[in-house]
Amino acid sequence: MKILIADDNEMNRSLMFALLQRNGYEVLEAADGAQAVKFAKEHIPDLIIMDIQMPVLDGVTALRMLRADESTKTMPVIAITSYAMKGDREKFLKAGFDSYISKPINTKEVISMIEQYIKK
Repeated sequence: MKILIADDNEMNRSLMFALLQRNGYEVLEAADGAQAVKFAKEHIPDLIIMDIQMPVLDGVTALRMLRADESTKTMPVIAITSYAMKGDREKFLKAGFDSYISKPINTKEVISMIEQYIKK
């Protein structure tokens, strides 16, 4: 299974990369929303884990672009964000994300969530 991590914070990407690779996933990395959209179209990952606050294109705008493209519109995209206020989860799900993870990440939660998408 191929997973694209889109996060502008190199430390966060490295942590996710190590976690996912250790669990047997092929991992691609994007440092901003525009790069995430480009890589999603080029590499067709099975799942995208996308930060909300990124340069060039934020996660919500990048998601809109993915949903508007025939080749990427059904790709599962999980929002990952430091926004953890009441109502944020619902806001991101309403924006079209398939799920939501708040930072700091719980590694067991991330793997459990990914496994749900593998089974689909």
